[in-house]
Amino acid sequence: MTMLGQSGDPMHPQVRPPNFLRFLSMACLLLAGCANQPRTPPPRSLLLLISVDGLRTHDVTPQLLPNVSRLAADGVRAIDGMRPSYPSLTFPNHYTLVTGLRPDHHGIIQNTMHDTVLGDFKVSDEKAVSDSRWWGGEPVWVSVEKAGLHSATMYWPGSQAAITGVRPSQWRPYDKSTSANARADTVNAWLEEPAATRPAFVTLYFDEVDEAEHDHGPGSPEAVDALHEVDAAIGRVIDTLRARGQLDHTNIVLVSDHGFAKVPKGQVVIVEDVVSKAEAKAVSLGQVPEFAPNPGFEAVSERKLLGRHDHFECWKKDALPARWHYGSNPRIPPIVCQMDEGWDMIARSSADKRASEGDRGSHGFDPALPSMRATFVARGPAFTRGATLPVFDNVDVYPLLMRLLGLKPRPNDGDAHTFDRVLQPR
Repeated sequence: MTMLGQSGDPMHPQVRPPNFLRFLSMACLLLAGCANQPRTPPPRSLLLLISVDGLRTHDVTPQLLPNVSRLAADGVRAIDGMRPSYPSLTFPNHYTLVTGLRPDHHGIIQNTMHDTVLGDFKVSDEKAVSDSRWWGGEPVWVSVEKAGLHSATMYWPGSQAAITGVRPSQWRPYDKSTSANARADTVNAWLEEPAATRPAFVTLYFDEVDEAEHDHGPGSPEAVDALHEVDAAIGRVIDTLRARGQLDHTNIVLVSDHGFAKVPKGQVVIVEDVVSKAEAKAVSLGQVPEFAPNPGFEAVSERKLLGRHDHFECWKKDALPARWHYGSNPRIPPIVCQMDEGWDMIARSSADKRASEGDRGSHGFDPALPSMRATFVARGPAFTRGATLPVFDNVDVYPLLMRLLGLKPRPNDGDAHTFDRVLQPR
């Protein structure tokens, strides 16, 4: 562009005074210096994953769970629940939530199972649950640690094992006797640590509701008391976060692993009335009985077990309903049965004790049943307030957790876009 001089003559461009040139040079240097300074990053949001084992989605009411209900009102809720993976049992689904893999893919296919190399697995066997060879995939806390961050787990299934050789920075071996308030206080202490050691990802697990519902049935006075107890403990964490000014920098995701159904007294099938011990080994009983025919008894076991029966149905493992995404893992026995809702398969040795009990509760029934739907509630800076979600599969929770942490998810079975419409734009 041509510059005019003071006389307007294009042959005599305007001459800037020396002081102006010095000012302009200094300004450029200052701007360049500022551009080279690192920006102070915003504080990293904490991620707290809470599980209330067995929490039915329709129990999230202000009367039963006032603190959880406030989280839902201030954030996001799956209003009709979340579908568990098959089978709708505790260990398989808790591990699915933190890996995004269905049980058929991560290997925790039952609460009770058998592996030809590792032997038997029971959730009560501390040696087994601490053996990393049982646990496939990579749970969130392992990815967090590999990223150079800290994680802390309070009783989450799988966290007692050094999976891929990595443990959480802080963890606790499961102790059923630890009260809900004591669990909450442990988490509060972790979140109070200095920024250098404070975990970016924390899990908190409560089993009081599940235990009460198993023993007395969902909706029983004992189950209601357990709901109140756990909600108060969750309120303890929320209040502490608020008092420290951390609540608005914490994304809280609250889930359950499955729902619950009533099992009326007397609604049991005795396994020995179906197939004898000589004919097949019952690898697991309960709501998802699984059988391994003994050598030489394959044909008779199949004849007795396969097909529709009163109160249950059985399939070969490679012929299970496709919607269950179950049957390819080598730990799954050759024959898998599914009990009808409200029915249980037990050994004859347990029959007398069961006959003396009243109505009970259980899960492990078909995940498509409304009674089996789990709970999903989330609140925090990442979530839109007052939003709701339709029913979705629980494998979708894992990619959400990794997204909240800013980490690349490992290969998984989940849908990374399930939560797009309820997340705040970045």
